[in-house]
Amino acid sequence: MGAWPFPFWVAHRGAGKLAPENTLAAFRLGAAHGWRAFECDVKLSADGQAFLLHDATLERTTNGRGTAGERTWSELSRLDAGGWHSRAFAGEPLPSLEAIAAYVQRNGFALNVEIKPTPGLDAETGRAVALACAQLWAQAGTPLLFSSFQPAALAAARDAAPQIPRALLLDALAPGWLDEALSLGVVGVVTNFRVMEAAVLARVHGAGLRALCYTVNEAADAQRLIALGVDGLITDAVDRFAPAA
Repeated sequence: MGAWPFPFWVAHRGAGKLAPENTLAAFRLGAAHGWRAFECDVKLSADGQAFLLHDATLERTTNGRGTAGERTWSELSRLDAGGWHSRAFAGEPLPSLEAIAAYVQRNGFALNVEIKPTPGLDAETGRAVALACAQLWAQAGTPLLFSSFQPAALAAARDAAPQIPRALLLDALAPGWLDEALSLGVVGVVTNFRVMEAAVLARVHGAGLRALCYTVNEAADAQRLIALGVDGLITDAVDRFAPAA
């Protein structure tokens, strides 16, 4: 395995659940707690703008309705993506990928971009996000990693920007999971923490890949995985874990 530029601890969606996920406010709050590596979800608007949002639909984390990918960026940028969380964040907008890139680069932070396509747009999203990131990080010295649950998105990102490292996200270990990861040319796998055990870690490291886990919010789970020898943990608990650990 080559050098790994990412810190061990990664803040999930900016600041976990302490702020509205996938917003600049969340990144700022995570940074205020000392975090220097962040994960976020990126998808495309109807007119091709890369922006941050986890769900395919808008209802849970904005005051909008319907499928996010069917809205233009002009429409999406006017939504309230903070009021659902608490009054303190009311009016917080959905951020563009460009805005997040500027923030993390100016502060020297690492970023894990999870490519989160609107259903049916896996390859298109992977390609567009990769091309955007290749341009946005062309002169940056800060670490960047792609991840996705969608192999087609990772394959398209690989073809569009092979220089940006990638990781395959796995909620469960289906037959052939490691062969699929290797076929995609990834540098690591990011599994649900519940499926990571010694035998799995041995296979990942034996293949020359890094092993990370999500979403680790309890101290006992973190201690088990650290003792196991994983390469990184993604957490919501940005106020309870020390990111330098």
